[in-house]
Amino acid sequence: MFWRMLQGALARQRRRLFMVALTIALGVSLTTAMLNVMLDVGDKVNRELKAYGANITVTPRAASVVKDLYGVETAEGSGQYLQEADLGKIKTIFWANNIVTFAPSLLTDAVGPDGQTIPIVGTWFDHELPLPTGDTASTGIKALKSWWDVQGSWVTDTDNQGAMVGSLLAAKLGLRAGDTIAIRLVGGQQAERFTVTGVFNSGGNEDEQIFVPLRKVQQALQLDGKIGKVEVSAITTPENELARKAAQDPKSLSLKEWETWYCTAYVSSISYQIEEVVNGARAKPVRQVAESEGAILQKTQLLMLLITVLSLAGSALGISNLLSASVMERSKEIGLLKALGATDGAVALLVLVETLLAGAGGGLVGYFAGLGFAQIIGWSVFGSAVAAKGMVIPLVMVLVAMVTLAGSLPAMRMLLTLRPAEVLHGR
Repeated sequence: MFWRMLQGALARQRRRLFMVALTIALGVSLTTAMLNVMLDVGDKVNRELKAYGANITVTPRAASVVKDLYGVETAEGSGQYLQEADLGKIKTIFWANNIVTFAPSLLTDAVGPDGQTIPIVGTWFDHELPLPTGDTASTGIKALKSWWDVQGSWVTDTDNQGAMVGSLLAAKLGLRAGDTIAIRLVGGQQAERFTVTGVFNSGGNEDEQIFVPLRKVQQALQLDGKIGKVEVSAITTPENELARKAAQDPKSLSLKEWETWYCTAYVSSISYQIEEVVNGARAKPVRQVAESEGAILQKTQLLMLLITVLSLAGSALGISNLLSASVMERSKEIGLLKALGATDGAVALLVLVETLLAGAGGGLVGYFAGLGFAQIIGWSVFGSAVAAKGMVIPLVMVLVAMVTLAGSLPAMRMLLTLRPAEVLHGR
């Protein structure tokens, strides 16, 4: 009889400890997944946002000065240009790996079939750019404007007679992919026929423009090797007070602040480094894009942190309920231990050690399960793996201990208030 009662008590205790371990495992798995994704999400979110346009615009310094002083945009073709030969240097700056893509442009007007004026943009579509390092980089608006809805196909940079027409302009002119259009570029001697390879919808001013290979516009304007501006898409770090101070005047920074700013991928520091390598250039962040990226990243990380906190709180509540029920079921056993001379501290330590061991086992299982969940999140949301961060391991260990102790407090309080005489007599 006594042996069966003992076996039953041990079985119930094992089940309770298993439930504690399972509760910890569930909380730790979610915590591990969220922490790894949160620590690795910065670059992934930024790369996702890079699909929606440039966050840095590079223009001739002289044109930028006129705009800063008088608030007037200087039209392209006014004698202020950048050198196409300098563009490869953009991929040689300190944060070269953060430069996702870029595309130059040269804007001019053309005379359409009915004599109307049509904006023409010369650009790179999918260009293989030789770099000063000896490598090559794929750049162009095909990567920079990847959200464009294109009916047809993209122009190739080797096709001097290919053109892409914005949806609004195509509707006005009655053009579709495969049609031809005769236009004369301003500066050109005669009209030329272009084949419309694709009609695109950008949702912006580009929908009223025609895009052709950069070389074609340069030849028509006799501006070989010249470009009007460059749009750059770069992975950046959300700006803080230091970055905003540097954006106002980099010379106002102390040496330590300068090193921190220059060696951090702020949009302002990347812009500054582009100015260092591109002659006569002024690189300006597109503030709406840069600040939106930072806000989205911070809110994403805050959401993951909130999920982590809630999962740990849920684990603590689960442990509290399980241990409280355990103490109530084992009240006679605990009362007997106290009656035989065990101190409150010794009994509390016994229960706590059991709980911590169960929590450690559950935490170990939960950590590896969390790594798996992180990969599922990475591939399903971002299309790439999530790197396992080493700093998550000590964080998880500390959090397991804290959650276990926090969940044990109500049970410990109940345990310390048990009086042997009352529980042994069934009161």
